[in-house]
Amino acid sequence: MNARTVACPTCGVPVQWEAQSRYRPFCSDRCKLIDLGAWAAEEHVIPGNLSEDDLLSEDVPPSVH
Repeated sequence: MNARTVACPTCGVPVQWEAQSRYRPFCSDRCKLIDLGAWAAEEHVIPGNLSEDDLLSEDVPPSVH
């Protein structure tokens, strides 16, 4: 059975999608950490709308922009 190949989301290098590909879908630990840093810096976000109740909830920290 041939392994599926995907592009690393950070650099685009082809990555074999198989158990031996330790960092899949990333090609390396470096690319994985770059992506994690982008999420932490809020460069990546999941689109959505917060309701007024969400904004008033103590569970949602205020955004600083």
